[in-house]
This record gives sequence, structure tokens and C-alpha cells, in this order.
Amino acid sequence: MKPQIEARNYGLIAEFASPEELLIAAETARREGFTHLDAYTPFPVEGLAQVLEFRRNRIPLVVLLGGLAGGIGGYFMLWYATNVDYPINVGGRPFHSWPMYLPITFELIILGAAFAAVLGMLGLNGLPRPHHPVFAVPGFERATRDRFFLCVMATDPLFESGRVVTMLETLRPIRTTVVPA
Repeated sequence: MKPQIEARNYGLIAEFASPEELLIAAETARREGFTHLDAYTPFPVEGLAQVLEFRRNRIPLVVLLGGLAGGIGGYFMLWYATNVDYPINVGGRPFHSWPMYLPITFELIILGAAFAAVLGMLGLNGLPRPHHPVFAVPGFERATRDRFFLCVMATDPLFESGRVVTMLETLRPIRTTVVPA
């Protein structure tokens, strides 16, 4: 019996018994032109990331921007405190003595980059997410033990339920299930 999918569903998921079957299924789906795919495995499967064509992440840019913001903010804070808010002439040095700002500026660069890395990772991964639609699929808990899942999402431009079901059924999965939204 072929599952029927509605427009408001998340997609269609197929369960496989081995990583080789999953890799073949992902290659077949990619050859068919599907681009919105996701795979769930209990351990890393070599070559799967290349088949699914994971995009480069934006974490390095987020960390760079966080570091720059921390450094610029820290330098400005020190400049404002020693030149505008409370200027004190210590030992005849100029008020804007940038070498004394470097250690704190450096520390704030590191602090800003670290906060940006953690918050950027959480934000770009969509976390915290207490519930994901694939959690409702019967037997999906085995994705952490001994099963391999390939999900074709309904957001894919080429997604047609009949076409996806036919393509997945030719690969002989253990089961094909509709993922409710």
C-alpha cells in the first residue's frame, strides 16, 4: 500500500537496513533531481554528506563578526572611560594610549567570538527544537541504533507524492511513511 501525502505534511521518509542501501537511495534521489533531502543515521556514513551536498556553513562568518563586535566594543569602552568619562593623567601619558587597551580588547575579541559561536550554532541549527516532525514516524527511534532513514521533504520543488513514492519503492526500503507536519 502506497502512502498518500497531503500538502501540509513535512515529507516522505524511507527506512533502510544498511548504510549502503541508504547511500544508493540518496544517490538515486539526487539523480532524480530532488534537492531537499535529509538522512538520519546511527553513525556517520562515508560519502553521504557529498551525495546530499551539504552547504558550507556560516559559522566562521558569525564568529568573525562576533569577534569584531567584541573587539570594537571593548576598545570603544576603554577609550570612552579613559578619555571622555573619567580622564586621569597618569605619569604624563596621553589619554588615548592604545597599547594599554590591547589586552582587554583581545580578551573581548575572544569573548565575543565565543558567544557568537555558541549562539550562532544554536540559531543556525534551529535549536533548541524540542520536537521535529520526523519524531512522529513509527520506528524512528531506531535511527539512533540500527536503522537508516532518508527523508524527501515536501518543500522540494520537484516533490510530487506519487513520483517520490514510486522512486523510493523501487529501492525496496523496509517501509515508506508519510511524515506529518
